Amino acid sequence: MQLPLQTRNALQAASPFQQRGGSSSSHQTRRTAAPPCLRVRASIGLPAEGILPVGLRVESLPRHVAVTIDGNSRWAQARGMPTSAGHAALQPALEETVRLSRAWGIRVLTVFAFSDQNWNRPKEEVDFAMGVFDRFIQDNVAQFVRDGIRLHVIGDLSRLPTYLQKTAHDAEEETRSNSQIDLMLGISYGGRADILQACKKIAQKVYNKLLRPKDIDDSLFADELQTSWTDEFPYPDLLIRTSGELRLSDFMLWQSAYTELFFTDTLWPDFGEAEYLEALMSFQSRDRRFGKRKL
Repeated sequence: MQLPLQTRNALQAASPFQQRGGSSSSHQTRRTAAPPCLRVRASIGLPAEGILPVGLRVESLPRHVAVTIDGNSRWAQARGMPTSAGHAALQPALEETVRLSRAWGIRVLTVFAFSDQNWNRPKEEVDFAMGVFDRFIQDNVAQFVRDGIRLHVIGDLSRLPTYLQKTAHDAEEETRSNSQIDLMLGISYGGRADILQACKKIAQKVYNKLLRPKDIDDSLFADELQTSWTDEFPYPDLLIRTSGELRLSDFMLWQSAYTELFFTDTLWPDFGEAEYLEALMSFQSRDRRFGKRKL
């Protein structure tokens, strides 16, 4: 099922960026230039993997990065543009973050794009946001296949429009065998809801005598969370939140128990390579003890 014509037209009209080949090209004017090592490597046709900007250490990189994308509406308002333009502007920043994550060797990228509480926003805004997510997936699935990016959408998918459910399902099937990086896209996701659904699954297993209460432990519980899909690194090492807000807002509450947090005032559409590097550099300076005392 295609994106409704009205939404497609609105997306095209609201996007503040020029389009090229069906995908945003805003990076040309808005992003910090790639480090010389990456530019040279690209110019001779070699992949960027393993070539890091100065200051990043491969042994100290987070394996799983989570990002709460926030500030789209404020970005649009500051420019005298409608809210829809801010939502449309989230796509280029997301594409850039995915590209950089893969190039720098991040193994899992989880993006909190739309919470289960965001359904309380005006219907017109919600409908437009759903169209943006649909377009992001459709515009990039072929690239995901080429780049070895495995996509999975987490959240209460039953609440998503039928066309978006189909787009997500088809993209997951197309990228299922990829192994370079896992990309989890949280749409209609909530951390408390994730914990609650895990509890219900475990309770049902106990009720059916498939599980004994005394067998329930951290590992078993984590296996029932939606993020267990990325089985190698289900817990984020670093969580980035844009727009200056200093809270988790119900994102991966169980999974983030020992996650390093990084808050930036940058609004999501302006989040680019320089801001991502700043977050990763900050992560590398952290002393992660996981409750232990280093002697």
